[in-house]
Amino acid sequence: MIPSPSDASDVERIEQQGADWIARHYAGLSAAERSEFKNWQAVDPRHAAVFAELEETWLALDRVGPSGKEEGRIDADILAPRGVRAGWRLAPALAAAILILAGAVWWRATPAAPIRYASAVATDVGEFKNVGLPDGSTVLVNTSTRIETAYSAAERRVRLVRGEAHFTVAKDPARPFYVEANGVAVRAVGTAFNVRLRSDSVEVLVTEGRVRVADAMGGASLLVDKSEQVSTDDAHLLKAGERAVVAGSVEPGGMRKPVPAALVSATEVERVLAWQDRRLEFGAVPLSEIIAEFNRYNRVQLAVEDQTLAVQRFGGSFRVDQPDTLVRLLENRFGVRAERRMAQIVLSRGLPPAP
Repeated sequence: MIPSPSDASDVERIEQQGADWIARHYAGLSAAERSEFKNWQAVDPRHAAVFAELEETWLALDRVGPSGKEEGRIDADILAPRGVRAGWRLAPALAAAILILAGAVWWRATPAAPIRYASAVATDVGEFKNVGLPDGSTVLVNTSTRIETAYSAAERRVRLVRGEAHFTVAKDPARPFYVEANGVAVRAVGTAFNVRLRSDSVEVLVTEGRVRVADAMGGASLLVDKSEQVSTDDAHLLKAGERAVVAGSVEPGGMRKPVPAALVSATEVERVLAWQDRRLEFGAVPLSEIIAEFNRYNRVQLAVEDQTLAVQRFGGSFRVDQPDTLVRLLENRFGVRAERRMAQIVLSRGLPPAP
């Protein structure tokens, strides 16, 4: 049955709306937008059908990678007009949306011109900075950290060269905000999150909103598919109160291994972000881990010679610039011996503390 002109116009309008919702989902929806989306789906059963068709196309295209293997080849069936459940024709709005998404995939698969990062901000050992970016976003920069920025009319990019930073992103759906660290790209719009670049991993903790964590080269999501556990719009997105730790190394074939999102307690979030108040917060963690954190902020370096002492667990709250407080605590309460050697304090097991 050929739809009447009025029916065709109605279908095209719905598909234009569906294409808009796909784009908004990819950027990340706020709580208010999620409620608006559910209401839009409930108004007309065709809304959900059109959205499902577009989403299926997008997910299929999102699996296309830069390699010449199966994931790097666009299946002709993906772009073939299948119709939407009720047997509708492929309306111009839907076709246009598919072509746009296909173009994005081909762009991703084609080597892009290198991004020219211009302005840079760096902190020394024990130094902190609160940086305002041109779009109104702010970055809290931790010790021994370097960030570089590249802003254009189409996007906002920051590269974390070393260290750790917390980003509070000004909302601008027309210009996505990316943070890249060792080949891991975090994409956000109107979000707050913390990124730490370690020697063997990239750690992302979301404190507000949602972000997409992806491979910076291929664009593939680096989060384990959560679509079976949560609603579709949450799949592959890291939400507030969740953390992902992506390995710094790549798998054979040049791909990174996807990781699950981990729900983080409010207490743990406070510990991770305690550096913003110039403090270090520890639960029961190995002494070697405590020492490593103190050494990030101080030129006087702590070291431990006894491996059994290094793995012994301690906890507490300390100022980042007062390693002597930790040393005195270990000496007075746990019988640890501290030997000061110029710019180093070496810890070892001493006599048991007096009763």
